[in-house]
Amino acid sequence: MRGHVKPEAYLQSNVLKLCVSRRLLAYHTHDSRRSQPGFPDLVIVGPGGVLFVELKSEVGRLSPEQKKWQEGLEAAPGVRWLLWRPADLHSGRIDEELRKLARPPRAKTVTCPTCETTIKLLEAA
Repeated sequence: MRGHVKPEAYLQSNVLKLCVSRRLLAYHTHDSRRSQPGFPDLVIVGPGGVLFVELKSEVGRLSPEQKKWQEGLEAAPGVRWLLWRPADLHSGRIDEELRKLARPPRAKTVTCPTCETTIKLLEAA
């Protein structure tokens, strides 16, 4: 079909535009045939952390290799793996996730009641 854009390509294009607008680094392997099978479509980096993102159409399913990467990344401390579909773009979910990623974690201090030492804690943005 001429002029027809695949849902994943549409989604990827819009996610990358949002990353640029939020000044986030985003990486996409252009030729997945030469990459590790199942590796997520996007790696997005900002002051608030790193996201590994798999993009799917509304009905797309994860391959066994993609599920292995999902499980491995979700088991790693401090790593976030997400699955995004076009509905997530339209609902604002993707923009909200990218907004949080674009902000650094806020430092919060607490004082130990016993020794009165001030401790700096990081909390999610």
